[in-house]
Amino acid sequence: MAEPDNRFQKYLRFSSMGLELGLSVIVGLVVGQWLDAKLGTSPWLLLLFLIFGMVAGFRSVFRLLKKLQEDQRGSKPPEAPPDEPPAKTPTAPPPGERRP
Repeated sequence: MAEPDNRFQKYLRFSSMGLELGLSVIVGLVVGQWLDAKLGTSPWLLLLFLIFGMVAGFRSVFRLLKKLQEDQRGSKPPEAPPDEPPAKTPTAPPPGERRP
């Protein structure tokens, strides 16, 4: 029964990525707009906090993807090295030598 819960958690994590990115941008936009209205610096703080929100959102998505990748690597068994060495490809003889 652990497999369906694990699958549900993965889907939940993926769906939260879009929310985190969107909400970070919206929060940055609202804070910047509010500060611009209070301080009369329109549109500079709006743009600054919009960029901060975008950076925070992408950072959050990057962290989540990194964690998902680590979880996926941990669930797979490591690959065993091959038993045989790779076959050598024939090479051309040095100049002046003949092959039979």
